[in-house]
Amino acid sequence: MSPEWRDRLAAGGPVFGMNVYSGSPSAVEIAGAWGLDFVFIDAEHSVLGLDLPMERMILAARLAGVAPLVRVPDSAPTGLRKALELGAAGVIVPQVHDADQMRAIIAATKFPPLGRRGGDSSVRSAGWAGPGFDWADYARRSNRDTFIVPMAESPEFFENIDEILDVPGIDAVHFGPADFALSSGLEVDYSMREPTVREAMRLLIAKCREKGIHVMLPCAPATDEQAADLLAEGGDMLLVGNDIGFLNQGCRTAAGIATALRETRA
Repeated sequence: MSPEWRDRLAAGGPVFGMNVYSGSPSAVEIAGAWGLDFVFIDAEHSVLGLDLPMERMILAARLAGVAPLVRVPDSAPTGLRKALELGAAGVIVPQVHDADQMRAIIAATKFPPLGRRGGDSSVRSAGWAGPGFDWADYARRSNRDTFIVPMAESPEFFENIDEILDVPGIDAVHFGPADFALSSGLEVDYSMREPTVREAMRLLIAKCREKGIHVMLPCAPATDEQAADLLAEGGDMLLVGNDIGFLNQGCRTAAGIATALRETRA
């Protein structure tokens, strides 16, 4: 898996990825073949667990040279650790609401002295304790390279935003406009044009910039204009579509062709 996406982020970005909900390794491989930087593999809303099918998704990403970031089901420490041990480049953690929860996430994902992550060498992230394995080196590299992304998708996150972002170890924050709107009684609009949602997005970007933290945003609709708008706002990790959406687009085209042909033959 190429480290170039981290280098691009460190140089100011942006980087681009896509959500994968289908559980299909082919979607991950195709994303890599087209040069996307990362895939957002979903285990919160999809059929995927932190098991053999997820392992195949991560292996497909490593084969294709695209970084696998796994959205875990919740912030429970076992799931966080297993996703990383399977070989994920990082974890995206939903429904983060306060600093105590954020500290627990860091404790579960970082080895001492940064956290209290439990360790085992018979896992992919440790190279299966193969040739040249060294515990100190493994812990040091894991603490340096593991990419931690809490989600800002509730009013509680924004009520506690300063305390949350003060927790050391956060690499990026992903803004979830749908759940933020739902929990705030607002209309869901992934384009984030709704004024309260746009205000929250801008607040998140401003606060993260103060801390040197990256911001991941969904780019919907996935157009040049929308991407340019979000980059101008300060986002530097854009999700430019998802595999289910791409299937819908293709099937819509196919259905349009079928409908037109049926009409001409009627």
